Amino acid sequence: MAITDKIYLKNHRQIVSQLDTSIPKGAFKGATMDVLYSGDGLAKLDDATRDRLLDFAEDFLDPENPDDLYTGYPEQQFIQYLLELRAQGLHPDAIVDVMSDEYMLYAYPGDVLSFLDNAVRTLEAAETLAGVDGTQRMAEKLRRARRALSG
Repeated sequence: MAITDKIYLKNHRQIVSQLDTSIPKGAFKGATMDVLYSGDGLAKLDDATRDRLLDFAEDFLDPENPDDLYTGYPEQQFIQYLLELRAQGLHPDAIVDVMSDEYMLYAYPGDVLSFLDNAVRTLEAAETLAGVDGTQRMAEKLRRARRALSG
């Protein structure tokens, strides 16, 4: 299961109540992205909630080509965001706090830790393959990326 399947709207019940419509709790579920992308009903939300959800929509749900909304673009952008937070030295608990403050999203720190661990293992494997293939520059680039994630 992808990490984006484990990212949820914080205060989901409150949001659903204010919107007066039912949407899934998952931030990257199709119906949730439809509501946030279109902006339908967001005026009903309190200012703080609306602002954070609009920030989320602008940062992750606004591809250059609108058809890319359902091709993995938002998920790729969000994964990049998580990796950048980790590269800044944040641990899973802090990453969850930041995404909660910035976008009213939450995840379990253990899920974020598992995602980061898998990312490190993937980079290790790619680094090994690059070394075996003889592409030392690529192996070094992957080594630096792995160390940035490892802390």
